[in-house]
Parts: sequence; structure tokens; C-alpha cells
Amino acid sequence: MSKIGKRAILLLLALPIGFNVMAQETKKPTLEELIPGGESYLYAENLYGLQWWGDECIKPGIDTLYSIQPQTGKEEVLFTREQVNKALASAGYPKLSHLYDLRFLWDDKTEVLLPRNVRYAVYNWKKGEVIGRDDLPKEPSANYDYAINKNLAYTVKNNLYVNGRRITNEPEGIVCGQSVHRNEFGINKGTFWSPKGNLLAFYRMDESMVTQYPLVDITARVGEVNNIRYPMAGMTSHKVQIGIYNPSTDKSIYLNTGDPTNRYFTNISWAPNEKSLYLIEVNRNQNHAKLCQYNTETGELMQTLYEETHPKYVEPQNPIVFLPWDDTKFIYQSQRDGYNHLYLFDTRTKIYPETHTSANGGTYRQYCKVKQLTKGDWLVSEILGFNAKRKDIIFTAIEGLKSGHFAVNTGNGKMSQPFSTSQESEHNGLLNASGTYLIDRYSTKDQPRIINLVDTKKFKETVNLLTAKSPYEGYQMPSIETGTIKAADGTTDLHFRIMKPADFDSSKKYPVIVYVYGGPHAQCVTGGWQNGARGWDTYMANKGYIMFTIDNRGSSNRGLAFENATFRRLGVEEGKDQVKGIEYLKSLPYVDSERIGVHGWSFGGHMTTALLLRYPEIFKVGVAGGPVIDWGYYEIMYGERYMDTPETNPEGYKECNLKNLAGQLKGHLLIIHDDHDDTCVPQHTLSFMKACVDARTYPDLFIYPCHKHNVMGRDRVHLHEKITRYFEEHL
Repeated sequence: MSKIGKRAILLLLALPIGFNVMAQETKKPTLEELIPGGESYLYAENLYGLQWWGDECIKPGIDTLYSIQPQTGKEEVLFTREQVNKALASAGYPKLSHLYDLRFLWDDKTEVLLPRNVRYAVYNWKKGEVIGRDDLPKEPSANYDYAINKNLAYTVKNNLYVNGRRITNEPEGIVCGQSVHRNEFGINKGTFWSPKGNLLAFYRMDESMVTQYPLVDITARVGEVNNIRYPMAGMTSHKVQIGIYNPSTDKSIYLNTGDPTNRYFTNISWAPNEKSLYLIEVNRNQNHAKLCQYNTETGELMQTLYEETHPKYVEPQNPIVFLPWDDTKFIYQSQRDGYNHLYLFDTRTKIYPETHTSANGGTYRQYCKVKQLTKGDWLVSEILGFNAKRKDIIFTAIEGLKSGHFAVNTGNGKMSQPFSTSQESEHNGLLNASGTYLIDRYSTKDQPRIINLVDTKKFKETVNLLTAKSPYEGYQMPSIETGTIKAADGTTDLHFRIMKPADFDSSKKYPVIVYVYGGPHAQCVTGGWQNGARGWDTYMANKGYIMFTIDNRGSSNRGLAFENATFRRLGVEEGKDQVKGIEYLKSLPYVDSERIGVHGWSFGGHMTTALLLRYPEIFKVGVAGGPVIDWGYYEIMYGERYMDTPETNPEGYKECNLKNLAGQLKGHLLIIHDDHDDTCVPQHTLSFMKACVDARTYPDLFIYPCHKHNVMGRDRVHLHEKITRYFEEHL
């Protein structure tokens, strides 16, 4: 063979290898790999079902369940799925397919609660036996609430049951044992067992006077109307009562709160001795909150312990928590100094309730001795629990991109370390029974998930349970940068995130897509994995777009003044801040200022639509999902908190009603709405379409049948392909 022939063969042999390397280097993740619900969705490795059994860490698997000593990391098998299934078979129950859903409720017993598909059976691994129950319903049921003493509450339709016994008998329009006030004020359930499980507090909501809103089910041959009770801003609201049921006597009482009209009852908590119940009452204007104590035997008000007002709004989100070593003291969370912090109430020391001016511009009155335990330009995001021996409260704190776990001593108020030691990250914690160790789950920009066992005395890692690799190893990924710019007020720093294509060339001009939410209780730019960027952001950056997100004033984890700057004018100040982000983008030489688009959902859908209408010279293309168009169509609790009522703030409702701006549409706008949206009802989008027809402007519309306030599951990939195609076509 000639030298030329040999060289040719060698070259041919080398080509596939070179091509494979090139393919690996340039491989980009698809929507199916980036979007939850995709057939090949990529996600970081995780440990499911981690929890504590007293002070031992429990690590379940599919076939084996381990206990871990947090000091040493020593593992031992507690029991296996084979052992559990053997006991289940003997008791006549179905077998488990894995061990992830087990719940360790009893620190001092070798018992574990099995998931509901085996009808709340309890497995004793020391005895190797299962104890089941035969009082569960055969009809569809929901809202299961299991007490530590094995009492069980649940709902069937609109009524409440306990241990197989129906304890309410209400007609349609009155709902018992379910969440009320449309899940605002931190409410996410409707039943509350006392500490020992002897009494059950529950919500009773009369919504028979609330206007019914029709949603149409198109799966029937002839479309069927599904009515929901939806109280719109300024309209009649529902009335809520709190009942207390005693399973041993089968009797209920209701708290004597007085006429519940235009009042909200939230943050229910029990006294350790079960003799009193605490709740926070908020008025319809949501500018006055009262902490009240009620007698659980008579239902009568015992005392008011605290009141707080604010000229804009107060928004209690957390029930009080008693100190485990002293049932005369509890922790109350308040934003009265401008950030959510911890306050220690001593109920034994009564004081005259003078009215004080708070640092956040409101007032407060306290009826007992109170000591502020945490302070600073950061906020407590969650109380994890207590270390009774050291008299410490263990909590998670956050400000902007930084977060971490901390302890504060209830005696001297000293913190384990200053908040300034926090790193850019996102932390979640689960504390053991004694408060000596916690399971710390966290992520950083470059690390998708780390799970450690952490000593709460020094907050140092003792055992690493997982350090997950990036699910995108071997894929071409965009670069991510964060920074700050000034808000439209000229003083406030706003965090932004910018994503550039992996093959970014600073000599080129790139189109930009702004992803926006912008509303309360949300933060898009974080210190966690990829700085909070979503899979679709990655996908579009890989397709050659600059992806940009900024957390405007009004978003969360920056303090009360940052959030309530948008009061009574939702979408207006937020839009000004977004424009400041655009001004920054236009200063970058690689940004094509003639091709700027925007996308968001829900509040972000409102922002997307508003930005195209108010700034048509900036935004060429927008895709708005489930948008609020007219705040007069939104529900009372959320809408009136941030906008007041249409009667008291007519100018604000007019200014923020996007139907009034329909004639200003110049760019390409696609609105996507779900036909069963019971959060932001379809009337928003349909009324906007009518306004555009009247104004002779031409938005586009796409409907997702059979979905509620977002598109989940398999259809979510379709949603993002639809959004992508719109930008590809018009931007």
C-alpha cells in the first residue's frame, strides 16, 4: 500500500473519532431534557425522604432504609422493604414499591407511618408487624391530617371527618376542614391538631354569598359548567369561623370571634397545654393585625397580646411558636422594623399597651414584655426549631442572593455568627429533635445540590450525604453572570442575571429576551443553582439569545420597603425598574437594541403585557402567560392588599387596567391562558382581546384546555416549544 493510501485510511479512521468529540463538545440540551415533564428531563441527583428519627438521620432508599449517626456518619440498616412487605402481606395490605414516603413521627418508638396507599398503616420494625385501620373512606377524600396520637382527620367533598366519623354536615357553599382565604396569609391547610393530638381546630368557610365564576369543561360532549366561588376585589367575601373538635366527646365548639364579615383569621397555633388557641386576625383593609388568645373549652376570647398597623398593609405569614422549655414564652415574627425578624414574648410580664411608632412607618401595641431577638438588613425566612439545652432558636435567613442557617440565644440575644458571613446560596434545613444537628440542603451558582449534616453549635459540616454533579455535564451551556443596577428611584440596588450563548462573540449583536415575574413573594435572581435560571432560559441562550432577568422593587427577600414600593400601582413602578434593566442592556455593545422581547407568567404575564403597551418603542415581542389584565377581576385577599379596593383606589385600578392601554400595542404579543384557570380567571385575557378588537390592535391568543393556572406535566414541553416558536418567528 502506498504512503498516500495509508494516510487516507488513517484519516478516514480518525474522522469518526473527531466527529464524536465535536458532537460531545457542541451537544445542547433539548426542551425534553430541560423542562419538567419532558421524557428525558435532566435533574440533579437527590436523596428523597431524608428526615430525623429523634436525633438519628433517616436515609430511605428503594429497598433499604438506613439510620445515620450525625456525629460520625456511621450507617446501619434499620429495616428493608422486604421486611415491611412481609408484614404488610400478613396484615392484608398492598406492598410498597419503595421506602421514600415513610414518616417517622415518634421519636421514642420503633414505629413508622406508612403512606396512604396502604391506608395509614403503622409498621413496628422491632416487632415486625403492621397495625392498620379500617375507618378510612371508600369515597374520594382529601386533606389528610395525621396526629401524633394516631387520630386522623380528612375531608370528603365539603365536610370534615375524624377517625371515620363525619363531624360536620354542611350544604354546598359551606366548606369545612380546607384551606381558606384563598391560601393567603401563609394558610395552606384547614385542620390543626393540638400538640398531643387530643383536639382538632378546623376552618369552616361559608362562601355561599360569594359570586360564582363559571369555568367550562370541554371534555364532555356538551361542555359542562364548573362553578367556582371567586370573590373579586371590592365584592362580597366569604365568612370564616374556627371550630374545635374533641374526638373523645364527639363534640365541637366554635370560637366566639364575633361577626366574621370582612375579617381574616390566620396563623392558627396551639398552646402547649392545649387549653388555648392563638390566631392572628386581619381586617378587610389588611392594615391592622391582632394576635388573639381563645379558650378551647368555651371558645371565648381570653386576651389580645399584640396589635400592629401599617399605612400600606400588614401581612402575617407565620404562627407563633412556643419555647419548648418555657410555655409562657413564644416567638412572634414581624416586619415592624422593615425586615421579618424574631420577637420573644413573655406572657407572664404584662405591660400597659401604649402605641409605639415602628421603624417601618406603622404602629404597634404590645400587652406583655417583648424582646427583639434578631435584627439587621436581612430577614428570617424560616424557624427550623430549638436547642433546648443551649436555649437557642435555629433559623434560616436570607437577603438577596445570600442565605444561611443561624442560631440566636433567647437569653442574651447573641447570634451564632453574623449574617454577613453568608455566601451566595440557597439553603433549606431540617432540624433534629434535640436541635444539635440539621440536614442542610443547599445549592450555589455552580453546584446543583449539596446535602450535609451540620452541627448547629458551630454550623460546620460533620457528614456529607450528597454532592450532586451537574446534570448538564457534557452539554454546551451558556455563561451566567449577575450584578446590580440602580432602580428607577436612583438609590435602590436591583439584582440582575444575564445569560450569554456558550459560543458568545462580543463582536456580534444578539437579540434579548427578558424573563420577568416582578410580583410579591417571588425572587427570580437567586444565589442558588445557576442563579435561579430556568431550563427554558438555558434553551433560548443556546439558540443565540441574550437572556436577562432583574428583580424589580416589589419582589421578595429584600425587606418591606422594597416590596411595598409598588402599593396601589401594581405593574407601574415595576415596569420603570425593568426599563432601567433595558437601559443597562443597551449600553452593552453586543446587544441588538432593536430586537428585545419579554416573557412572563401570572404577575409576569401582567408585566409582559404592560411592558409592551407602556413601552412599545422598546419591546418588539412578548409572550404573556395567564396574565392579570384588570386588578378588579382579581381576588380580594391578594388584590386588595396591594391595590386597596376599586372604590378607595379608582385611579390606581384605572391606571393598572391594561384594557385601557390596548390601543398602544405595536409589537407582537401572544397571550396564553388556561381554560380552567381558577387563580387568574380567563375573563382577564378575553376582556383584553375585546379591548384590542375595539382599539383595532392585533394580539395573538393560544388556549391550553384542561389546565389551571399553569401548564404542567407532559404539556409543559409543548408550552415552551410554543413560546420558542413565537420568538423565533417574530424576534
